[in-house]
Amino acid sequence: MEKEKSAAKLLQEKLCVQRKNGVLRTSEEDMKLCDEYCENYKSFMDTAKIEREAVEFAEAAAVKAGYKPFEKNMSLKAGDKVYYVNRKKAVILAYIGKEPVSEGVHIAAAHIDSPRLDLKQNPLYENDETAYFKTHYYGGIKKYQWGTIPLALHGVIVKADGTSVRVSIGEDESDPVFCVTDLLPHLAQEQMKRSAGEILKGEELNILIGSRPFRDDDVSEKVKLNIMSLLNEKYGITESDFVSAELESVPALKARDIGFDRSMIGAYGHDDKVCAYTALTALLDCKEIPQKTAVVVLTDKEETGSDGNTGLRSSYLKYFIHDLAECFGMDGRTVLSRSECLSADVNAAFDPTFPDVVERRNAAFINYGVVVTKFTGSRGKSGTSDASAEFVGRVRKLMDDNNVVWQTGELGKVDLGGGGTVAAYIANLNVDTIDVGVPVLCMHAPYEIVSKLDVYMTYKAFVSFLSE
Repeated sequence: MEKEKSAAKLLQEKLCVQRKNGVLRTSEEDMKLCDEYCENYKSFMDTAKIEREAVEFAEAAAVKAGYKPFEKNMSLKAGDKVYYVNRKKAVILAYIGKEPVSEGVHIAAAHIDSPRLDLKQNPLYENDETAYFKTHYYGGIKKYQWGTIPLALHGVIVKADGTSVRVSIGEDESDPVFCVTDLLPHLAQEQMKRSAGEILKGEELNILIGSRPFRDDDVSEKVKLNIMSLLNEKYGITESDFVSAELESVPALKARDIGFDRSMIGAYGHDDKVCAYTALTALLDCKEIPQKTAVVVLTDKEETGSDGNTGLRSSYLKYFIHDLAECFGMDGRTVLSRSECLSADVNAAFDPTFPDVVERRNAAFINYGVVVTKFTGSRGKSGTSDASAEFVGRVRKLMDDNNVVWQTGELGKVDLGGGGTVAAYIANLNVDTIDVGVPVLCMHAPYEIVSKLDVYMTYKAFVSFLSE
């Protein structure tokens, strides 16, 4: 027989926060749905390693779900579904709701770029009969983590005649992979005296791509020539075509279950494709016409500050909302000022191996559900939107009313941590905005880790918000 609770215990449960592992708060049926959902998520992670591939995935899924390309001044009504692709590296989807857009729209915004190694414009060189690509790292990384791991190459090359070719090498089992080399410990005495940030320097992140020479004694740089011969045969390119290429080197690693209990997923690029996928599928899975028009934005360039015409410091989202409003004879400024946004971005999960970098009472934990982050920024909340108490209360009630397991979190101790999301740029449009996403272990590493439960609860959070 269950022991009768004391008056003090009952009062404590009523008045005080009781943190509890989300698995213990989730039914077996929901846990089964969680695991099934995450199998599809893993497939997405293997398919969409760079932003162009994520946009292609989203567009194909949208078309299959009945979405049509958005056109300025097109006739729209409740139940219509439209999408807009910005320069093949960002996409917006909108499901027109029952309420007039003048009452505002619901926006979920995630980014689809991740830290990686970008090839320089003149990347190919030979050094002592070995061929390499020169790189410039993209986003915040620990450079030493990128040495001696298998790398794949993704992207596009635009040739001199204006035609383009897609590149994806290193993902199939029959493909070769590439690698950044490092010193053996026996000869690394001087290297190990460097600070951690310079164990591998930026200009040492050179990708090894070949070693066999072209069979002709009349030319120099025979290995480089052999590589170019192979690339010309496969893609029809010359060395000058690298100038107009976007080639990204990413880990050639598959999304896999982590742990004996298979409770977690390891993959490259959880930040922030885990939020992009959950937001996208939440919208596509809306069975009924939402009350408010639901908008999902998958954007580029967040890892480098959201600048550029495919990042959210650009005006493409604002222009889309203005054009959408005009389809109904409404003013875009009015629509934005009455809109709400869940900025779908990850937070740092508490790591018991490194507990000193966070303040536990306000840290996010794996298996405790989707993280609601009121503010980001750093050192005095610099660079954050800092959601209002009213909007936090609204989101809190939304989660509770829809049985979403959720928690709050911040990105490290006050004078130590901090980080940016796209929240501030959407809030600057006079939109109520808050960060909502998945806690991640090993964030910005070549292989990040998330909890399956947290992924699924993030999906449920977006379903609740977008289907209102």
